[in-house]
Amino acid sequence: MPHSRSGPSGPPGPGTSRTAAAQGAAVDSAATEASVADLRVLAHPLRLRLLSLLTGEAYSAAEAARILDQSQANVSYHLRRLHQAGLVDAVGEVTVRGGTAKRYRHDPDSGERLGRGVPQGVDAYLALAGALGEELRRRTAQRDTAVRGEMTDAEVWLEPEVWAGVRERAREVGDELHRCALPPGTDGAVRVSATMVLFAMRAAESTPPAEPAD
Repeated sequence: MPHSRSGPSGPPGPGTSRTAAAQGAAVDSAATEASVADLRVLAHPLRLRLLSLLTGEAYSAAEAARILDQSQANVSYHLRRLHQAGLVDAVGEVTVRGGTAKRYRHDPDSGERLGRGVPQGVDAYLALAGALGEELRRRTAQRDTAVRGEMTDAEVWLEPEVWAGVRERAREVGDELHRCALPPGTDGAVRVSATMVLFAMRAAESTPPAEPAD
C-alpha cells in the first residue's frame, strides 16, 4: 500500500543556504497542494461511481459512459483526473472505430495515500462528505427493500485500543468488498452499496460544560 508522509520543516541550520531553505519551502508548499488535490479528487459523485465500476472490471471511457448513462466526454474528463491522482491504472486497450482506447482499472490500495502527505483542513473532508452523501442518496433510491441490510450510526467515546480495533476491522471489511468485487451484472451476484466513514473528533467541542454543583 503506497504511503506519503512529511513533517514541518525547521529553520535552516548552520551551513544551510537560504536558497536550499527556499527550495525546501517550495517543495513543502507543492506537497501540501498535491495532498489536498488528491483528497478532493474524490469529492465528485461521478468519480465515486467510476471507482466502484472499475473495481470489478476494466473499462474504457466509452464503455463506462454507456454503463453509467453519462456522456463519453464527461467520463473521459473524470477518468483523466482519477488517473492523474493515481487512483486508476491503464491496464489495456480496446479497438474503437479503427483506433484504440485505453481501459482503466481501480487499484483499491491506491487510496491509502490520499491526504497522507500533510495535515488536511476540514474543508477537504467536508467536500468529500458532500459527494458521499449525494452518492448514498442515489443508491438508496435504488434500494431493494425486500433484502435486509445493515446500518450503524454513532458518535461515541471509546478507549484508544477499542477504537484501533474498530478501525482495523473496518479496513478488513473494505478490503474484502474490493477484493471480491465482480463485474456488473454477474449472474447470481448481489448488487451492494457500502459506505464507511470512521474518524476521531475534536474532544473540546464534543460535550457541554458540566453544571456547577449546588
